[in-house]
Amino acid sequence: MATPTSRLLRLLSLLQTRRDWPGSVLAERLGISRRTVRRDVDRLREMGYRIEATMGADGGYRLDAGSELPPLLLDDDQVLALAVALQAAPATGAAIDEAAVRALTTLRQVMPARLRHRLDALTFTTLPAGTQPGAAPDVLVALSAAVRAHEVLRLDYAGTQSDTPPTPGPARRVEPHHLVASRGRWYLVAWDLDRADWRLFRADRLTLRTPNGPRFTPREVPGGDVAAYVAARFQGADPTGATGGPPCRGTVVVHLPASDVRPFAGDGVVEDLGPDRCRLTTGSWSWVALAAALNRFDADVEVVDPPELTRAFARLAARNAATAAAGPS
Repeated sequence: MATPTSRLLRLLSLLQTRRDWPGSVLAERLGISRRTVRRDVDRLREMGYRIEATMGADGGYRLDAGSELPPLLLDDDQVLALAVALQAAPATGAAIDEAAVRALTTLRQVMPARLRHRLDALTFTTLPAGTQPGAAPDVLVALSAAVRAHEVLRLDYAGTQSDTPPTPGPARRVEPHHLVASRGRWYLVAWDLDRADWRLFRADRLTLRTPNGPRFTPREVPGGDVAAYVAARFQGADPTGATGGPPCRGTVVVHLPASDVRPFAGDGVVEDLGPDRCRLTTGSWSWVALAAALNRFDADVEVVDPPELTRAFARLAARNAATAAAGPS
């Protein structure tokens, strides 16, 4: 037979899964009487949960948002998921590291020993998103609210250098469509009204002006898939998907086993040519960038196609030779 505490947890879990629950259905799901359901609902109310009684022939209950955060009742998997997410907070690019550490400390203090042992068995190192400060939580909330409300934003943008103050002048006016977290950074995908084009804005480089502008009718992101659009922009590819993939693609033979190359090939295609050679087809936003990326394997590389990639290796070699000849400054 379930203990009163576990029964309360089960009842709260059920109330969270749908808006209205008839009392008779709750009693049947929990294997208790309707009178016990009423007593358990009263106990949850005393703990701070706002549970409203619903009208109708059968009567029932609805869990609504309250004015204060009540004590949380979480099952084992929810506790572990929350703890892991808090440990990984530095990788999100949001400026919540200190708050996450405090929350994790509080959680561990009340965590049962069996869960602490499971959490301690899952050890990992989280690399921070970068040396620059992450996006402020209040900025992320404001951006997300504007996306949901379809409200034009007025903002100042720092440009390509995060430590460069925004250029004085009229605010940029954009239609915010998506807030995206990628590569430890937060980006706003928006239609720039002044430039009549789509833009990506780093959330940690923008300053919002108030109030927001008027409401707008959302446009469709090029290609219809925001994840694919952002990935294409990072690669320098056509974000509409008309050409597909990065603009500069080449094929080379790398003098390494395919098993050594495949983990670092990203979206590239690796073909095994034997114990110490493989064919790699991959791309980048420029030929020189592609040549530089292929040098990371620290192995001999033969260009198969196209000639532009061979010339890019030559330009990169000349630059590296000049740098080596100049020596330290």
